[in-house]
Amino acid sequence: MKTNHPIRRFVLASAATVSGIVLLLALKPATDPAAASAQAGAASQQSAGQGSPQGGTAQQSAAGTVLGDVVRTEYGPVQVQLTMSGGRIAKADAVQAPAGGTSDQKTELAVPKLNQEAVAAGNADIDSVSGATYTSEGYKKSLQSALDKAKAAGGAAGSAGSSGSAGSSGSSGAASTAPAAQARVVTGTVSDTQYGPVQVRLTLSGKKITKAEAVQAPKGGTSDQKTALAVPKLNQEAVAAGNADIDSVSGATYTSEGYKKSLQSALDKAGV
Repeated sequence: MKTNHPIRRFVLASAATVSGIVLLLALKPATDPAAASAQAGAASQQSAGQGSPQGGTAQQSAAGTVLGDVVRTEYGPVQVQLTMSGGRIAKADAVQAPAGGTSDQKTELAVPKLNQEAVAAGNADIDSVSGATYTSEGYKKSLQSALDKAKAAGGAAGSAGSSGSAGSSGSSGAASTAPAAQARVVTGTVSDTQYGPVQVRLTLSGKKITKAEAVQAPKGGTSDQKTALAVPKLNQEAVAAGNADIDSVSGATYTSEGYKKSLQSALDKAGV
């Protein structure tokens, strides 16, 4: 029987050891620092990319409200805030207006009319309210500054988004502006009454009245109270009825009749 040589046993043991080391190295996962760093950077960029649209949306929402400059008048500051929608004035508010003494009455009388005028006209070319000239002028200046700011913000947003959306969404953009193009503003003729002129202005969508307002109405003395009582009701009636067949307001017969005549003339001009 042959005996195992000591050198042969040493060679076999060494081969087994080397094989074990090779196997362990093959099973050990690669840990390349550069690869790990690249993966971490990609993950951080992906997270930032996912967060930025949310930030952009919030900024665009905030841009819908524009605050005009404060305009100092002889009776106090005036400042107008606009809510814009699709480049148009959706709402106008005087966040500052003269107050105290007779200014309270003038502000209460003038500001609602100025707000309505701003929305209806879509610009600062609106009539001053009789008896509140300083407030009206201050309002118009602050309104113009708000419009300028809205225009500047809209231009910046448009130039930033035009390259990415002009080619792919041109048809949808045209469709979105179509409803705004259908809206019309028609002003009726002035109807003279025993207590003063009455003139009605309508906003129409197609042939439907969406808004009615009296841009002129009797003023002074008891006429102020009657106008304040009658005109809001007549405006509501005109929108609800969609025509000039509306009831006169008790106690303001002359104003009501003048309103209906001017309303009918506006409807005639609109072809309704």
